[in-house]
Amino acid sequence: MPSPNLHPMVNVAVKAARAAGSIINRAALDVESVRISQKQVNDFVTEVDHASEKVIIETLLGAYPGHGILAEESGNEHGAQDSEFVWIIDPLDGTTNFIHGFPVYCVSIALAVKGKIEHAVIYDPSRNDLFTATKGRGAFLNDRRIRVSKRIQMKESLISTGFPFRPGDDFPRYLAMMGDVMQRTAGLRRPGAAALDLAYVAAGFTEGFFETGLQPWDVAAGSLLVTEAGGLIGNFSGESNFLEQKECLAGNPKIYAQLVSILGRYSKFASAGEKAEVRSKLQMTRAAAQADKAGAAAAPASLSDQPPAAAGNADAPF
Repeated sequence: MPSPNLHPMVNVAVKAARAAGSIINRAALDVESVRISQKQVNDFVTEVDHASEKVIIETLLGAYPGHGILAEESGNEHGAQDSEFVWIIDPLDGTTNFIHGFPVYCVSIALAVKGKIEHAVIYDPSRNDLFTATKGRGAFLNDRRIRVSKRIQMKESLISTGFPFRPGDDFPRYLAMMGDVMQRTAGLRRPGAAALDLAYVAAGFTEGFFETGLQPWDVAAGSLLVTEAGGLIGNFSGESNFLEQKECLAGNPKIYAQLVSILGRYSKFASAGEKAEVRSKLQMTRAAAQADKAGAAAAPASLSDQPPAAAGNADAPF
């Protein structure tokens, strides 16, 4: 049933998201039988992703045949190629969680008009949580207005992130970032679905979020939820034009500013001096790790590696 409080385009997106959610929930009842293929190392796609994407595109184009589509699995092969209206779709964000039956995944749908996100829907089918936003009208969770958290100190804050998992990802750089953030916060979380991470920042469940390597369909809908809930989103340097930069940072205004001060030097847009500082830090970390490894290799065998004392030996402790 369409909500009279929502923009008509959001109502269509909600219909599409719920249809996709029904497919996902049915498949979740017997996730072992779901066919899985691998796009690259640790990057999976299932028949559920494809079925979900198909019903979303059919629903959106059924209502708006002149609109364009940018979807995770099919790119822009559907819809009009030259429209100012483009639906940005992630049919199942958190596929790896879904495959394992770990119930943290969602459907993400956003509408960009002339390159700006105007409408957003994120639907969590496991919890039946529906997040919606229209530019200038606020953000909502299940028809209730949401706002970002009021916490202002990092030490009180819960921050979510996404671990690198792709071939070629810079793990030492990420571990340095994680270490810089982790020791300042009340906790760091890795739920595994970036769209939900952003929705949770908007709802005030977490104070901030950061991740590298994200695509537009991962963050488009969540970005509008965050800003409509009073938060900020951008790249690690704090610049708001982040959608295609594969660098995403979000938070309530106070925590966002503090995260920029911590993570800005790790940005691809950081100053030359900041980049040199990070390189030096990483070289020292690698050198220390190699020294530890060499020391461990040279260390004498531990007690656990020694043969057990013979039975009846008077010198045995027990």
